[in-house]
Amino acid sequence: MRLSQFHLHTTKETPSDAELTSHQLMLRAGMIRKLASGLYTWSPLGLRVLRKVEAIVREEMNRAGAVEMLLPTIQPKELWEETGRWEKFGGQLLKIKDRKEQEFCYSPTAEEAITDFARQELSSYKQLPVNFYQIQTKFRDEIRPRFGVMRAREFLMKDAYSFHLHDDDLVREYENMKAAYTRIFTRLGLEFRAVQADSGAIGGDASQEFHVIADSGEDALVFSTGSDYAANVEAAIAADPAPRPAAAEELRRIDTPTQKTCEEVAALMGIALLRTIKSLALMTRKDQFVLALVRGDHEANDIKLAKVDGLADYRMASEAEIADHLGSTPGFLGPLNAKKPIRVIADREVAAMADFVVGANETGFHIAGVNWGRDLAEPEVADIRNVVEGDRARDGGELKLARGIEVGHIFQLGRQYAQALGATVLDENGKAAVMAMGCYGIGVSRIVAAAIEQNHDAAGIIWPQAMAPWQVVVCVINPKQDPAVIAAAEELLAELQAAGIDAALDDRGLRPGAMFADMELIGIPHRIVVSERGLAAGTYEYRARTAEVAESLDKAILLQKLLG
Repeated sequence: MRLSQFHLHTTKETPSDAELTSHQLMLRAGMIRKLASGLYTWSPLGLRVLRKVEAIVREEMNRAGAVEMLLPTIQPKELWEETGRWEKFGGQLLKIKDRKEQEFCYSPTAEEAITDFARQELSSYKQLPVNFYQIQTKFRDEIRPRFGVMRAREFLMKDAYSFHLHDDDLVREYENMKAAYTRIFTRLGLEFRAVQADSGAIGGDASQEFHVIADSGEDALVFSTGSDYAANVEAAIAADPAPRPAAAEELRRIDTPTQKTCEEVAALMGIALLRTIKSLALMTRKDQFVLALVRGDHEANDIKLAKVDGLADYRMASEAEIADHLGSTPGFLGPLNAKKPIRVIADREVAAMADFVVGANETGFHIAGVNWGRDLAEPEVADIRNVVEGDRARDGGELKLARGIEVGHIFQLGRQYAQALGATVLDENGKAAVMAMGCYGIGVSRIVAAAIEQNHDAAGIIWPQAMAPWQVVVCVINPKQDPAVIAAAEELLAELQAAGIDAALDDRGLRPGAMFADMELIGIPHRIVVSERGLAAGTYEYRARTAEVAESLDKAILLQKLLG
């Protein structure tokens, strides 16, 4: 590949509307260009990187026994109505009509389409298990597309779906996919973690996310120092709290005229924040009033709350509803002295507390020395809080926090989609059986941005070698002035390519400074300079992308270094 015949268009300026480093560098390197909000054109340079990622994903999926196919991106409304997701999926589902006024959607995911294929193609248990996958464009109408291809509306995704007669087979394939994903991200040269996760809108019984570790990641990850335990903060669980101590204080009313937060109350009383309780007033879809309690130094987790029985579609209670049930105003709420019967849900830590402080349900007052069993009925207990750095883990270690970018997710879907769409096969006894399903996704285009977030410096991108557009670029100084220089560069390029190295020749005739800046910006792992002075000395100038200085090497040593 000669760069004089390739489209490479870099810029020095950092785009003002690009927030994340990956977005800035992808634009500066000329990898992507914005077409509209959340829609990006991939340039020839960007596409080379995207195809490198795609190739590794495809190789490992094939190695794991999955079978590639391709589903339509445009799917009929009727199919989505069968699963109830035409309305449930929400505003992210882009709905369109054809000239006959028939309704379709641009696929954000393919559970419906693949299950429809399976119910037509699979009829016997003898055809199972099977795992179909595709690498296909998806579209989700994000309300606020941002961060370039990290959260674009259109993106490239690998999605796979497995079908099974028995649950044990599903579990085995789930583990097979977990192993395949581990190989994929390892081969891509990324630092990553597989974490326990919430299944979200896709549903299912078990799921794990794969995250690229990066300070800019949107997701908070939790891991233990005592084992390989790791989880998304939405699914992370700390060790059980210590047994509740005996009551040691009398119940007493505390005057808190302007103190509405746990921090303000603790400061006024001169006590630790962890001795206070925060009360969240909620309403269920059945108009049941719920008071959820977390320790004053903790935060409630919305997803964990929604998993509590009866709280799937909860909302925050209004001031009028609070006054009606508690006779109080926000800032002074608590489980004591409610006007009407209420449901109380205490976090596990709260249920283990004694002599704590809560709102008095009277504006301007709190109550101290409160104890379960003595002053309040024993509560309904659930894990409803975010874990925090330093919490004890169940394995005896300490919980630590990191930031991550989700690039893969695997699910044990179970039978919900197959049941809704009537996807059955005849089992060993000749009876119709609903198939169990697994779902396995990788954000191919998102991986590109995530890799940059994890691997960059002030000069530009530092690609892991497997993802780089070229592993080596041979740079020619003054190619038009000395035929011997360009001939030597072409000879070296041919030797590198013959050895199986993905290499290119920068024969654009740029000044050395501009040429080298381009190579650093676009993240080429190895740069070789061929010059008149070097040829006279019988050497080539070599510099690895992460090295501080260049080396002068003869060809034999250079090739040995590159071939490793």
